Amino acid sequence: MSEIEAASGNGGPTPEQLAELRSSLAELRGELEARFGPQRERTGASPFRVLDELGNSLRSGLDKLGVSGLYSGLRRLVSAYRMDNRSLEVDEFGSDPLYLEKSRVLLDFLFDRWWRVKVSGAEHLPSGGRVLLVANCSGILPYDALMIAHAVERFHPSQLRPRFLAADWIATLPFAQPLLTRLGGVRACPENAERLLRTGHWVVTFPEGQKGAVKPFRQRYQLQRFGRGGFVSLALRLDATVVPVAVVGAEEVHPVLLDPTLPRRLLGVPLPVTPTFPVAGPLGLIPLPSQWRIRFGEPIRWDAAAREKADDALYVNRTRDQIRNTIQLLLDEEVHRRTGVFRS
Repeated sequence: MSEIEAASGNGGPTPEQLAELRSSLAELRGELEARFGPQRERTGASPFRVLDELGNSLRSGLDKLGVSGLYSGLRRLVSAYRMDNRSLEVDEFGSDPLYLEKSRVLLDFLFDRWWRVKVSGAEHLPSGGRVLLVANCSGILPYDALMIAHAVERFHPSQLRPRFLAADWIATLPFAQPLLTRLGGVRACPENAERLLRTGHWVVTFPEGQKGAVKPFRQRYQLQRFGRGGFVSLALRLDATVVPVAVVGAEEVHPVLLDPTLPRRLLGVPLPVTPTFPVAGPLGLIPLPSQWRIRFGEPIRWDAAAREKADDALYVNRTRDQIRNTIQLLLDEEVHRRTGVFRS
């Protein structure tokens, strides 16, 4: 019997398990204090307040919520983040196989039980070569990127795990950059995408960018404008196959009610208001258990004539809009097929 199943038998974590989580959080805080303490002394600000509040919320709220599987995954994630568990085989982009393996229990729980992800179209995934997966940006945090990577790893015969591009503003969130980097996230820029593709990695990109991540709930699953088509030029130059991807369910994880402009200007990052945040404090960061659908569309390959048009702005923009329309069609179909937001 797995640890998650054992914990689930009584409907929630035991006091001993909560004490263990508290101890793990305390150890993590101590290690971060030792590493970043000098920076705190210079600036006069503590970067650990969020961690303290999160620990308090977890201790008081997890037992009431009964999310024992989420508890188990978070406990292992905290343990994996400890500095003495750092892998010696981190690649040039910071991906850490040891950390990913330790985080897998949480990713599996989110995929199978929390969001109950249904995957379709996996047969469209290419057998090999350079592949660029182009998806709708759905949700404030990059849960969609993690679940797409998880789906490819599970359903592709090679069990490869794509790398995903993360926007700069996500890296400014507390602890987000090291966590996402170790899980396979890479700063979103054309140079990084090209390096990844040239070295044989599959790449997940979200052309909507921040506009898609913080669009209001009333506009859910309505694609925003796709950038300038840089991903099309890149795919043409490197002869990378483009696979359209539609993600349904992620926009209900943290439904955006409004995105105040003042905090964004002051902090430099969006701080959207959701039904649970900031009203519920750090506990409001726990994602809602919506039911997800991930659909891979038919791959788009390029002939010799198309590859010569990588610098043709008219062709690139037209192709960008065609890919956007394809993803919108996939989204519309999957939203129609879903039986409910929170039920399977």
